[in-house]
Amino acid sequence: MLTNWPEGVEKRVLERVDSTLSEADRVAGTLSSPCWILALEQTAARGRRGRPWSMPKGNFAATYVMQPVEQPEQVALRSFVASLALNDAFVAATGRVESFALKWPNDVLLNGGKVAGILLERTGMGHLSIGIGVNLADAPATAEVEPGAVAPVSLQGETGVLLTPESFLNLLAPAYAHWEAQFTTYGFEPIRTAWLARAARLGEVIRARTVSDEWTGTFETVDETGQLVLLTAKSRVAIPAADVFFEGA
Repeated sequence: MLTNWPEGVEKRVLERVDSTLSEADRVAGTLSSPCWILALEQTAARGRRGRPWSMPKGNFAATYVMQPVEQPEQVALRSFVASLALNDAFVAATGRVESFALKWPNDVLLNGGKVAGILLERTGMGHLSIGIGVNLADAPATAEVEPGAVAPVSLQGETGVLLTPESFLNLLAPAYAHWEAQFTTYGFEPIRTAWLARAARLGEVIRARTVSDEWTGTFETVDETGQLVLLTAKSRVAIPAADVFFEGA
């Protein structure tokens, strides 16, 4: 795995900010190159669908800001790029390949618990912001997550490895640069193949829920557009976005 800071990528480390995603939105128009924005403390972090994101002290919160050139549906596939980069960073930090798995659409699991989450947002300037939160030192209480969701865990709690946020970024940034180069050079297919090799609950029964619908079925694959494919009792269903729950978890 690459360990040097990627060429042509800026790094900004902030002691305190409302949210790295909000900061990315504010500064995107002034950037001349891709940039990682790392915050040591966030006061108003957020997750998917506007949900609050808990950030105990010592945890990781960063946003990667870039100017994509692809169509919107292809740009969104960078959640898979970020997932693979996180997986590589975790393995580099711990040496534990089998302990980590990728949960569709945007989480990383450690020993079955959620250790990291990803959130993509587009700015008014056309930039893409990839927000990443990692439970390095501590995990939020289970009561803070949605009922039925995967319980949060921390890297330190599960492995005994404690990294500073900046040390973790120094592993994540080159890993992301590697997978970004794969994506821009070869398209989504190698990303999809690599992601499926690390997918949580592939071939098992899971539940996917949107605001208006819910499906239970066998997790068959992720298709060439990044959609979750479930084989239900009635049909084969491709789902573009949903919250995923594991049966029997």
